[in-house]
Amino acid sequence: MDGNGRWAKERMLPRVVGHRRGTTALKKVINACIQKGVKVVSLYAFSSENWKRPESERTALFNMIKEFVAKDVPNKFIKPVVIKVMGDISPLPQDVIDALKETVEKTKNNGNMVVNIGINYGGRDEIVKAVNDVIASGKKEITVDDIEQNLYTAELPPLDLVVRTSGEIRLSNFMLWQCAYSEFIFLDKYWPDMNKKDLDEILKIYTGRDRRFGGIGK
Repeated sequence: MDGNGRWAKERMLPRVVGHRRGTTALKKVINACIQKGVKVVSLYAFSSENWKRPESERTALFNMIKEFVAKDVPNKFIKPVVIKVMGDISPLPQDVIDALKETVEKTKNNGNMVVNIGINYGGRDEIVKAVNDVIASGKKEITVDDIEQNLYTAELPPLDLVVRTSGEIRLSNFMLWQCAYSEFIFLDKYWPDMNKKDLDEILKIYTGRDRRFGGIGK
């Protein structure tokens, strides 16, 4: 969900205003995904590299995450969703940790769509964590299945599509293991401007792709 800060800068507004508009766009896109029958949406909310940002911006982001899970999740979506979290949330403020854990617990039996939020998440860190977890279990030879079963996304289906907004054409350490056979779409549009029409176009592009998974295809 890239481009919040640049969206605000182009309008001579504080970066925090861009993040706030990005949250509004997020609610629109999630509701559109529910309507389209999308089963899982994974969101890069705060990367392990985002600690380099000013403390005031980090604090604002954490407050928005807390508000999102505590207020928006119960009230702003057309159907109840399951909230999952990937990443090491232990360094976050305690009130944010508590809000995340409470929402994960409260929503675990909802049946419409999974919203998987990456918070203090990094793809390389996730792979290292998975390998260390397998080693700690006593295994001396590690398989692909061993790693996949120890990722944050172990209970989720394969990752079909990665979308990045704002014109950047890179992964930036997002779900590196999971995206091995994913499709990619890179958009010039800033995240705060995203809406249902954009999702419709993204899904149209995706369904037109020929996914061969190493085979011959159609």
